[in-house]
Amino acid sequence: MIRSFKDKMKVKQEAYQAEQERLAIIEEQKRKEREWELFDLEQKAIAEKNQQILAEEESRQHTEYLQWKQEQQILQEQLEQLPAKPIDTGIGMGHEATWKLTWMSFSTHPKIIDLPMSEKIRLFKIAQSRDIDRMNQPAVLGGGGSAVAVTNTTLTFAGNNDYVRTTFNPDNYDGTETGLNHGFTVSFWVKPATIGGFLKALGRRSEDGGRFEFGLKSADAVHVGVGAAAKYENTHNDGVAGGHGMTVGNWYHWVVTYGGDNHDDIGGDTNVRIWINGNAITKTGATGGGMGIANWQPSWTNTVNESSNLYFGARSEYHEDNGNAYNQGWACSLSEVAIYKTETDDDGTFANAVYNGGTSYDHRNNSNLVGYWKLNEGAGTHAEDLSGYGNHGTLTTAGTEIPTWSAGGRNF
Repeated sequence: MIRSFKDKMKVKQEAYQAEQERLAIIEEQKRKEREWELFDLEQKAIAEKNQQILAEEESRQHTEYLQWKQEQQILQEQLEQLPAKPIDTGIGMGHEATWKLTWMSFSTHPKIIDLPMSEKIRLFKIAQSRDIDRMNQPAVLGGGGSAVAVTNTTLTFAGNNDYVRTTFNPDNYDGTETGLNHGFTVSFWVKPATIGGFLKALGRRSEDGGRFEFGLKSADAVHVGVGAAAKYENTHNDGVAGGHGMTVGNWYHWVVTYGGDNHDDIGGDTNVRIWINGNAITKTGATGGGMGIANWQPSWTNTVNESSNLYFGARSEYHEDNGNAYNQGWACSLSEVAIYKTETDDDGTFANAVYNGGTSYDHRNNSNLVGYWKLNEGAGTHAEDLSGYGNHGTLTTAGTEIPTWSAGGRNF
């Protein structure tokens, strides 16, 4: 059978199309194969890179371990040759007279024990190399990129019109009529730069005479004012001549408590008590022990002027003639000012707990806390109230210079 030209052309066209489809399938298969090859190469490159990273990290960790092990060996050799040296820590380790500078005692100290091993070693080397008779531990902590930083600053006053002005009003510290006349506890650390005369670490004396002030009356007498009463005494209970026993340049811890006003609905014991470094100061013949009774009427409130609010480094006092509230400034350093709304102590238990705790004691663990200024900001003009009541302080001057932040000052 002879096919027509048209049929022949149709057969050729179909054969051509079939060939093109076959070639297209082959090309698509080759394209997919090339993509898979590229993907496989990429995965191999990623795997090789990951292996390289893991190898580098393993090498780094191994090198650090070898360095640490070498440091351990060096320290061990040093410790075997090092005589036990007694030093005064000054940081509240129960206030033992001495402490042996050994690796065991150093590394297990509460301020050291949770640090990384490399940081413990670094700090121990510093303590060794200084060959000192007094170890100010907080000054060592926090350096060299340590994950645990301990701020080592305090606030220092020149006693010359420089002070911290707070919004803390003892008559209504929470913005209501709640006042500390129902009872209070004040705790603070002070380092005198001078002693003698009327000097206040903190306080206020409002327009109507309501006292809330803590400091000295003279070189041998404390001076505490509560409500209408000013309490002072120059006989220290341990028999040390010179009254309160404080000297210039050393830190002292004060606790003052008041049992509450003498109204029938309160039932407080009305006594004022003072401890310095855990030792009670008592006034001869005082009713109920301590410094004697005080009278703080709840009606003695004053919200008209600044003399109602608490100052640090001085006391605020109303002056009708010029309105200047700054009074009885003390050249001293302050730290860890805490105020409670209850009498937390009548036998020295609390006073000794805070004194022995030193910088480790955290007043925020007590629900009766109403004011807490650590005074360790280190810079600026703001002093934070950590109690939650928000009565923050501002570094201020009634003259030309504000208080200064002092580095390396917290060795209690």
